[in-house]
Amino acid sequence: SIPARLFPAGQGRTALDLCAAPGGKTMQLAAAGYAVTALDVAASRLARLRENFARTGLSAEVVTADVMAWSPDTRFDAVLLDVPCSATGTIRRHPDILRLKRQTDIGKLTPQQYRMLENALRIVKVGGLVVFCTCSLEPEEGANLVARLLQSNRNVKRRPILALEVGGEPDWVSHEGDLRTLPFHLPRAKPELSGMDGFYAARLVRKG
Repeated sequence: SIPARLFPAGQGRTALDLCAAPGGKTMQLAAAGYAVTALDVAASRLARLRENFARTGLSAEVVTADVMAWSPDTRFDAVLLDVPCSATGTIRRHPDILRLKRQTDIGKLTPQQYRMLENALRIVKVGGLVVFCTCSLEPEEGANLVARLLQSNRNVKRRPILALEVGGEPDWVSHEGDLRTLPFHLPRAKPELSGMDGFYAARLVRKG
């Protein structure tokens, strides 16, 4: 739930949730006051999103389209991009990932993730924010990808995430100002109640 809270208050602003289904983060943005557009390539998954919005009484424009090809008529104040990834940050809950995933999977995913992020930055307004996030532990799918983009695109800069924005946990924020949670975070007295997903997020602003 943290990435959706990395944007300012939503009243009077527009937001786009890319790869939105099943809609948890989309509902957060709508509840925060944003006029939300939810986009996903899978119509079946968007059906669940619509059910969730009907259940909660929230509203959003729903679009079935490919992130890579979609080009809206207007730009947005905020864009949330939770990309498809290797999901290695969820191994503690899904240990089968250790058997199902291969190193070559990351090499196939990162070009797609990079193009998605480039498109998100084209869609956001000048001065608007893009939050890029992934449930991967791999730097290729997170910090390295964002660093490469910042080196190649002078019209984008990082807006550092503050510990106060993520529950006051300084260990969750990298030196560069990105969110980086790890499975051993949130220790508790009982080991079975300890830990959390590994997650990465960067907040970017389009300069011009």
